[in-house]
Amino acid sequence: MGTQLTLKASDGVSIGAYRADPAGKPRGGLIVCQEIFGVNQHIRAVCDRYAEKGYVAIAPAFFDRAQPNVELGYTPDDISAGRALMGQIKLDNAVLDVRAALAVLAPVGKVGIVGYCWGGNVAWAAATRVDGIACSAPYYGGGIAGLAAEQSRCPVEMHFGETDHAIPMTDVDKIRAAQPGVSFFIYPAGHGFNCDERGSYDAASAKLATERTLAQLARHVG
Repeated sequence: MGTQLTLKASDGVSIGAYRADPAGKPRGGLIVCQEIFGVNQHIRAVCDRYAEKGYVAIAPAFFDRAQPNVELGYTPDDISAGRALMGQIKLDNAVLDVRAALAVLAPVGKVGIVGYCWGGNVAWAAATRVDGIACSAPYYGGGIAGLAAEQSRCPVEMHFGETDHAIPMTDVDKIRAAQPGVSFFIYPAGHGFNCDERGSYDAASAKLATERTLAQLARHVG
């Protein structure tokens, strides 16, 4: 279902991306923002599943700015490597890459964005900094609390796990206090609960969160 493409950002940097297209006429577009593990098998599968629901899904390989073709697993060493790569990518540059993906998706209609883990931070930053995003669904973005003062330009629904070891509920409360217009969903799960390749995967929470994200897309994208 998927194809590889190249995105060129406004600063002249080119990165790779994975694109999944629906079988029929697209309902719209969706930018899928990776975790710290790169555009790996799981993120490609996420794109494929959204394509099956009618959306042209593109996952920019943000880490290409530091190291090309990153595909990590979920071992402690992979986590350490992913965190190191994350530290090399400026959020502002990831936002430039989101804009490049948005330009590619614009011909198919309205475009939403979803992001997981570090990608949740990117999905929030896109909602506050990028014109033309129809809606945003950040999942367990650990850096969002530090960006809580930014104001969204589109509808946002945030998804967090109440037992997340990396994001205390005090951080979620801080975001909620600063963002009365944002919808919050809290699940009886930990960090990374949406990823079916991680030990923290929670099938019921992942199913419900995806259903809510699809409902948001149906309302605001098509």
